[in-house]
Amino acid sequence: MKVETVVSDSASIVPLVESLAHTRIRDCYQCGKCTAGCPMAARMDAPPTRLIRLLQLGHAETALRAQAIWQCVSCQTCATRCPKSVDCAGVMDALRQLSAERGVATPAQQRIVLFQKAFLRNIRRNGRLNELELIAEFKLSTFLRGRSFSFLLKDATLAPELMKRKKFHLVGEKAHDRAVVARIFARCMDNSLL
Repeated sequence: MKVETVVSDSASIVPLVESLAHTRIRDCYQCGKCTAGCPMAARMDAPPTRLIRLLQLGHAETALRAQAIWQCVSCQTCATRCPKSVDCAGVMDALRQLSAERGVATPAQQRIVLFQKAFLRNIRRNGRLNELELIAEFKLSTFLRGRSFSFLLKDATLAPELMKRKKFHLVGEKAHDRAVVARIFARCMDNSLL
């Protein structure tokens, strides 16, 4: 079931974020353990504790525009450390989704979304990552959205060195039991995301 994400005012974003992240933002009492454990906190304009506080105070537009939501690596350290089980990583995911849907995301951030979608489609198709197929799909999708022709070939010079190190495979393998992967996707994701 897809959650409706069209919102008109900042206050209505918080319940939506809570619904998408399956967590309660109001439970956070600002202990700071999430930020203390975050490997990206020093680079973020609004580390996890501050981002949650922005939402608690109704500053959802500021949270949607924060660079931090795009710098989060979803390592789950913040969620693991939280004494109140607030899923900060889930909140970051929800904010990224809303930022992209509402047109707040910059072109560079939209490319991150394109890459994530290409990655998930690749895993869904093959059961495991096929790097060449992933890069081809990502480069083509970004090229079709206005990138220059040089962007398509930008990383091609890396291929010989990767092949020499046996880190690049022209033909990817498929998982033996892709039905398991299909069940995981059916259980975890809405088909409209891919």
